[in-house]
Amino acid sequence: MHWLFQAVVSTATLSLATGVPAPPKSESIDIFELPLPPVAPTNDTGACNTSINPRHTGCIGRTSDFFQAGDFAPDGNHVVATVEFIGAPLAPHAASIFTGQQLILIKTNGARFSTGDPWKCLSCGVPSQNSRSLDDARDYPHIARNGQQALWGHNILYCGGITLVSERCTPDKVHIYPIYWPAGANSSGSPREMRMHPDDKHIGWSAFTSGGENSYYGRLQFNESPTNGTLRVPRYDLVGVNLLAKPNGTAPIMAQGSELKIDDQAIGVGELRGFSGAGDEILYIGPTHEANNIDVFAVHIITGVVRRLTSHPEYADPIAFSRDNQWFVTMDTRGSNRQMWMAGMRHIPPLVDLVTVTAASSTRNNGARRFFQPILIDRYGDRGDYFGQHVNYAGNGTNGSVNDPNWNGKADPAFSPDGTHIVYWQSLVIPPACGESNPLPCPISTAQGGRTYRVMLARLATRKPISPVPVFDAPDTIPWATQFPPGASLPSTYSLPPGNYTLRGKHSGFAKTRIAKDPLLNIIKMVSVEYTDFSDDGEHYLHGHEAVTLTLSASDPWLNHLDWYSDILQTGATNASKKTGLGLPSHNKCPRKYF
Repeated sequence: MHWLFQAVVSTATLSLATGVPAPPKSESIDIFELPLPPVAPTNDTGACNTSINPRHTGCIGRTSDFFQAGDFAPDGNHVVATVEFIGAPLAPHAASIFTGQQLILIKTNGARFSTGDPWKCLSCGVPSQNSRSLDDARDYPHIARNGQQALWGHNILYCGGITLVSERCTPDKVHIYPIYWPAGANSSGSPREMRMHPDDKHIGWSAFTSGGENSYYGRLQFNESPTNGTLRVPRYDLVGVNLLAKPNGTAPIMAQGSELKIDDQAIGVGELRGFSGAGDEILYIGPTHEANNIDVFAVHIITGVVRRLTSHPEYADPIAFSRDNQWFVTMDTRGSNRQMWMAGMRHIPPLVDLVTVTAASSTRNNGARRFFQPILIDRYGDRGDYFGQHVNYAGNGTNGSVNDPNWNGKADPAFSPDGTHIVYWQSLVIPPACGESNPLPCPISTAQGGRTYRVMLARLATRKPISPVPVFDAPDTIPWATQFPPGASLPSTYSLPPGNYTLRGKHSGFAKTRIAKDPLLNIIKMVSVEYTDFSDDGEHYLHGHEAVTLTLSASDPWLNHLDWYSDILQTGATNASKKTGLGLPSHNKCPRKYF
């Protein structure tokens, strides 16, 4: 089925907030690919033979569902990554330890370890008594600022007080401890995508439940001999847990009688994405401030003040701050036009997002393919005509080049401690996102062994090393959050009642809004909005109508069917139109799109 959409958007310069400096100028950036273990032709036992790796230090596959690069060690000369070793011989061969998901360090300065390799496996060959009940989640690797520990999914890898980059950090000295959340048995869901605070003590994470996604913050506490819970091995407990939501807090959109009120300072930590460089702010994907425009936000740990970091109509998600707190890099679809068809018109209040947000976020992907590229932005975020700088702007766009559009960024990027380098990783488009019945032909990988993932190092050529700001003294208890001790249940959240409402523009006009709910599921299933001279800023004025109806799949809760009709005109500083259904005879006949 076809989705028909027109949008013509001109650029308008927004006024800058008081105290926000002028946007920075573009800078010179050099890109290099970092080395990885050699590729074995198959994952058959023994496929990683001497001709492929004469040092018997392991091979990886051409493709991998588990690969993920992380951040820098404190010396700035090493990057951590999760790899999947394949093709190892059977024990007792020395190379048999290089198998399955493992945590490695990669040299970034061209040097080599004593083995002769530019990488070193941290988790290979660790004695079984030192890695009891290792958790299967081994994603989002992160090295603590003390250099002695690594967060590896739901595990902590520790080398007995020796820095991980040291040659003295050998497998017999390594311990890997699972992270345990005593609340995991209740309705809070299982932890996912953990991020460590710069103080190396606190940690943030998200969790899905049937009611949606929530995020949490707590402290890691080592428990050598636990007497409670289902995991009675040496472990790290998550204690002093805070649910990152205000007790009885306001929602981004609320009804006051027949009026709708939008509060852009309402704290709505959806998916937690980490912490600022100092650790004074929590980074997250939150409720939209403009229709279908999904952005990254920061909320101060103490004050609860919310900052919108990105505002470009494209989708932003993974993010990392520099340690001087002055820059961040985000993986973003800007430049791909994946989101412009729905979010290209700015300054539309996020009313239809009450039913479209899941679909809007999903269009950043084509299956496993994400259209991310790294974007460098100063700490004050997108503003006016400033939307940051593509890190990998250089290149000729050809197969395998640093800006080859078939190589797409993944989570997470990271700054070196001195702020002069950025590391990120990419994956190459593969079937079914190309080839076979897909009209897009599959590219041929130029990476070693035809590998479809690569780690890239960006050198900010004109920058001088920075000094990190002091790490914020993070509390155990966040003043604006909700305490969440073991056994706690998720509190009820505000639910916008169905009905007819008016949203008044802060400057002029109004938006007549009708909201309908599914009586069985108690979720909003339809939003209809009629704009009349609506303006929040006195520069952009909306006129026209938009309506969206949601139907959920009976078999898959992630599959949404939307009947979406738009006919909006914007005047003033920007002349734009958002219109679906070219040539349709009436508003009652709407094109459909399955997501």
